[in-house]
Amino acid sequence: MDVEKVTEVAPEVDDDGRVRTGTVWTATTHAITAIIGSGVLALPWSVAQMGWILGPIALIGCAYITYFTAVLLTDCYRSPDPVHGKRNYTYMDAVRSSLGPRDVAVCGIAQYAILCGAIVGYTITAATGIMSVVRSNCRHYKGHGANCSQEGTMYLVLFGLVEVVLSQLPSLEKVTFISIVAAVMSFTYSFVALFLSAAKFAANHRAYGTILGSKIGGPGGVSAPTRTWNFLQALGNIAFAYTYSMLLIEIQDTVKSPPSENVTMKRASLYGIGVTTAFYVSLGCIGYAAFGNDAPGNILTGFDEPFWLVDLANVAVVIHLVGAYQVYAQPVFACYEKWLRSRYPESGFFHREYALRLPGGHAMRFTMCKLVLRTAFVAATTIVSLMLPFFNAILGLLGAAAFWPLTVYFPVTMYITQAKVPRGSRKWLALQALNVGALLVSLLAAVGSVADIVQRLGHVTMFKTKL
Repeated sequence: MDVEKVTEVAPEVDDDGRVRTGTVWTATTHAITAIIGSGVLALPWSVAQMGWILGPIALIGCAYITYFTAVLLTDCYRSPDPVHGKRNYTYMDAVRSSLGPRDVAVCGIAQYAILCGAIVGYTITAATGIMSVVRSNCRHYKGHGANCSQEGTMYLVLFGLVEVVLSQLPSLEKVTFISIVAAVMSFTYSFVALFLSAAKFAANHRAYGTILGSKIGGPGGVSAPTRTWNFLQALGNIAFAYTYSMLLIEIQDTVKSPPSENVTMKRASLYGIGVTTAFYVSLGCIGYAAFGNDAPGNILTGFDEPFWLVDLANVAVVIHLVGAYQVYAQPVFACYEKWLRSRYPESGFFHREYALRLPGGHAMRFTMCKLVLRTAFVAATTIVSLMLPFFNAILGLLGAAAFWPLTVYFPVTMYITQAKVPRGSRKWLALQALNVGALLVSLLAAVGSVADIVQRLGHVTMFKTKL
C-alpha cells in the first residue's frame, strides 16, 4: 500500500527573521479600523457649520490629503531604499531614519500629546454615551416631554475607576481581541448612526440645511464670533476623523512580500480611505439633511427612538472607548516607566514586584510604580475631562494637533529627504505648499477650538458635566 508523503511548506521568513502573513485585504481592514472612531459622530455637526458646499468639500479634501501623504509615508517604511532598505517598525523609527534628532523629539512630543488628548476625549465621549442611555430610557418610559436632563460627573468618575483597574492588568497590551472588539463596536455605532439619520431624513420628506451652514443672528442663529469659531473647529473635527498616519507604518509591518510592502500598502490605503470617505460623506451629509443647522455635536444624542437601538449604539460607544482608552494609554505608560526604571535602577519602587493572588491559581504581578503612577495618570485625565467636558472642542483641538505634524509635515519631509527631491524643483515647491497649507488649517482649527473652550468655560460650572 503506497502512502503519499505530504510535505509541509514552511512559512516564508522575511529578511529580519520574522514571518509576516498580511495581505492587501488584512491591511485594508486594519486601515479602516484605524480611521473609523468616535470622531465620526461629530461629522453631521461639522457639515452643519460649513453648509452644503464647503462641508462635503472639506470631507473629500481631508480624505485626499490623508491618502496622498499616506502614499508618501509607505515609501518610508524602508530606508534609504523603499523596496530593499532597512525596515522601520514604527512611525518614530521612520522619522529617526530619515530626519534628525530634533524632528524625533518633536514627533515624540506630538504623538504623546495626541495620545493623552485622545484619552481625555474618550473619557468625555464615554460619559456622554452613558448619559444618553439613561436619558433615552427616561424619555421612553416617562414621555418625551419629561425632564430627563442628566449630570455626568458620576459617570466620568465611574469610567475613570474602571480604567484604573484595567490599567493594572499586566498583559493587557498583549490582548489582541481588544482591537477586534473595538472594531466591531465602532462599526456598530457608526452604522446605527447612519441608519437612524437616514430614517429621520426619509421621515422628514425633505432635506434640511443651507448652502453656507449655520446662520448668523436672528431666530436659531448664532453670533458672528461663535459662527467663526465653530467653522474652524469643524475643520479640526474632520481632520481628527481621518487620523491614520500614526498607525500606517505599524500596519505596513504586518504585510508579507512580494510584492513589496509599499506597493501593497498603497493599495490598502486607497481601499481603506476610499471606503471610509464614502461612509463619512454619507453620514455627514445624511445627518445634516436630517437635522439641518440644528445637528447635535454627537449625532447619537439627537435620537430617542427606537430607544433600544439608540441604547445599543451608545453602549457600543462606551465599550469601544473602554478598550480604546487602554490602547492609547499603554504606550504612554511604557514610555515613562521605561525611563524611570533606567533612571533609578536600584529603587524598589520601580523594580520590586508584588503578587496579588487571584481565583483559579492565577496571580497579578505589579510594581508600586505601576500601581501609583498609572492610577495618578488615570485620575489626572479624569479631572481634566471633568474640567473640559466639551466633545466637539476637544475633537477639534486633537484634529488640529495631529493633522499638520503627523499627517502632512513628517510624511512630506521624510519623502523629500529619502527621494532626494531637488530643492526648488516644481515637485519640491508643490510639497512645501501642501505643508504650509496644512499648517495654516491646523492653526486655524486650533484657534477655533481653543476659543470655543474659553467661551464655554464662562457658561459652565466646573466639575459638572451635563447633557
